[in-house]
Amino acid sequence: MSNYRIDDLQINNLKLKQDKNLFCFGTDSVLLANFAEPKKNCQLLDIGTGNGIIPVLLSAKIYAKQIIGLEIQKESAELAKENVKLNNLENIIKIVTGDINSPDLFPGASFDYITCNPPYKPVGTGIKNDITPLAIARHEIKCTLKDIIEKSSYLLKSKGKLALVHKPERLAEIIYLMKASGIEPKKLQMVYSRHDTPPCLILIEGVKNGGVELKHLTPIYIYDEEGNYTANISQLYSKKKG
Repeated sequence: MSNYRIDDLQINNLKLKQDKNLFCFGTDSVLLANFAEPKKNCQLLDIGTGNGIIPVLLSAKIYAKQIIGLEIQKESAELAKENVKLNNLENIIKIVTGDINSPDLFPGASFDYITCNPPYKPVGTGIKNDITPLAIARHEIKCTLKDIIEKSSYLLKSKGKLALVHKPERLAEIIYLMKASGIEPKKLQMVYSRHDTPPCLILIEGVKNGGVELKHLTPIYIYDEEGNYTANISQLYSKKKG
């Protein structure tokens, strides 16, 4: 039985091939692609791109000069390349296999915008023995939150932006690391499963060398009282290029 499936992304006839043995995208990736607001003709980097879901979705929403998806795991990077070809996006998206901590991977100050859906679990928690592709995607085995934010600061142009999706319990750490790296948190949105639950995700955008002012966006609720997707979630794919 095949481990692969092809999902319809419900926008611009885009599709995504997924391998259930690797990391499959979830609501968090879709939320981040929707939250991110890169300008036209930008040079964009997606760190830890996995199967390429965020670059593929962003290709339908923005006119980017180029979108680079960086992935450390060879199998995931190869799948991301297949998804770029599947959607005929070779002229917009480039997939690079590499480690964000490698010196000289990209020149400094070379990106206008960076997105990242990083591993949520910090060093020293969760699995340690069975280092599977899924474990690497979920745990800070290959890179830490500190690595991602510090490298993003190096790679961003002045006034360039970093957008992350993460867990609420690490918000204080994210803000501290952003400020320490010269990235000022400017936009924050809380995501809730339901109206009667604590937040399950955060979306945050910071600006390199930006001024001090944090804007709180209207919260997002994923499910309504009946357990169905809310209108906000159902319409996520409807945003067109602008």
